[in-house]
Amino acid sequence: MATKVHMEALSPTMEEGQIVRWLKAEGDAVSNGDILAEIETDKATMELVARGDGILRRILLAEGTAAPVGEVIAVIAGEDEDISSIGGSSSGDSAPDSDATDAPPPATTTSADTDSGSGAAIASQTGAAPGRIKASPLARRLAAEAGVDLTGIEGSGPGGRIVKRDVEARAAAVEVAPQAPPAAQPPRGAPAPAPWSDAGASEGFTEVRVSQMRKTIARRLTESIGPVPHFFLTVDVDMGRVLEARRTINQHVEADGDRVSVNDFVLRAAASALALHPDCNAAWHGDHIRQFNHVHIGVAVAIDDGLITPVIRHANRKGLVHISREVREMAGRARDRRLAPEEYTGSTFSVSNLGMFGIREFTAIINPPEAGILAVGGVEDVPVAIGGEVVVRPRMTITMSCDHRVIDGAQGARFLQTLKTMLEEPAAILL
Repeated sequence: MATKVHMEALSPTMEEGQIVRWLKAEGDAVSNGDILAEIETDKATMELVARGDGILRRILLAEGTAAPVGEVIAVIAGEDEDISSIGGSSSGDSAPDSDATDAPPPATTTSADTDSGSGAAIASQTGAAPGRIKASPLARRLAAEAGVDLTGIEGSGPGGRIVKRDVEARAAAVEVAPQAPPAAQPPRGAPAPAPWSDAGASEGFTEVRVSQMRKTIARRLTESIGPVPHFFLTVDVDMGRVLEARRTINQHVEADGDRVSVNDFVLRAAASALALHPDCNAAWHGDHIRQFNHVHIGVAVAIDDGLITPVIRHANRKGLVHISREVREMAGRARDRRLAPEEYTGSTFSVSNLGMFGIREFTAIINPPEAGILAVGGVEDVPVAIGGEVVVRPRMTITMSCDHRVIDGAQGARFLQTLKTMLEEPAAILL
């Protein structure tokens, strides 16, 4: 019996996936559990495994192409088994969108044709008989709705088929280059203005493909900055004793290949402070607020496609060297897109540090449903007044973004006071 290969949800927040590469080709023998393809999810590159035995008879989604979770992207079947009825969609209540198959679109009128008139109307628009232009039913419907002529569009689907993204790209190009309005006529008797031209001017643009991660970042940030009522609290911290403690610790651990950073101190101090202030180690859940008994810190890591937050679990129970090792190891795998879903989900609070880029102060957007995030700037020598005298001290600015539905100003201020105390006297972290 034929096995449909679906785009699986390979991460908890994945809504669609993109084929990085197929590791099996059409005609290859496949066993249950074999790795079929590498899939780019919203967070990492994951492996898609076979759920049946047989021959990989048909690949319905080309490399570099995305599909929503649940869509059929390939077919595993016996060598002589009839798979002609299996299309490129797993939905049983609508006609399949043959974006990913070379079979010609049906000649009969479909519900999609009815929405825009008829199949003949679409054929008239394109100047060709139905079936002559290779396009999926969905692409034809979108073209009719947007008034896009399919003639001349180079299809990017299998076999050169015009698919949804091709129509969207043509429609977008038409939108950014609208027809110029008729030129105003000069008054009677007035000399016509000389036509303006700049033959040497050259304009253009580069389109960069949006990765699955960037799409998710865009969606989640929109979900956060709009519905979540942010407010911000900022504190300056004297980092003199942290720098002294860091030098001492590194003298003892560098021989073993370890090295702690200022950010490791921030993570450990933040975790300890959160354990003392559970009202900030919390999440909004509509009709209730969830205060966590554990402290899992999400550490923002910049990668080529955007941002990912590996999670240091039970960070308040771990030493600086342990945290340092874990952050470096997971950050490396994050940049290689090799984190497992459980390694970047489940954080109760987040920390973002841009100090290494020379940023002194910034604000960060909360990662829902968490109630707070720290934005950490760099350590700088600045003049400060101490005991009536001006001295130069290493200072660091930390800004906390708070979800006002969960954290009030006084609650956030008390948490920052505790964090400041722990960083200015690192021994307090051990209490």
